[in-house]
Amino acid sequence: MYAIVEIAGKQYKVEADKYIYTNRLQNEAGSAVTFEKVMLVDNSGKISVGAPMIKGASITAQVVEHLKDNKIIVFKKKRRKGYKKKNGHRTFLSKVLIQSINA
Repeated sequence: MYAIVEIAGKQYKVEADKYIYTNRLQNEAGSAVTFEKVMLVDNSGKISVGAPMIKGASITAQVVEHLKDNKIIVFKKKRRKGYKKKNGHRTFLSKVLIQSINA
């Protein structure tokens, strides 16, 4: 059983008892969270598609920890002009354990 859910403006394919990494959530680490924006649920071949969301469907999850992603290097250069610019960032993430899919 899996579902397509919108979390913090992005769509994720989630399954029960699996981890996903999302953009940083406001919830504390260890707290439970419910996602209501479920777009699709596949229950062993029986597919339910919302228009755009499935009414009454929800995802129950737990925020495991907050962390930072690997560093992304942004390097800009123009040939023969002497222009070089090096920049980078580390994205803030939340590790979320999907506990159940309620269709």
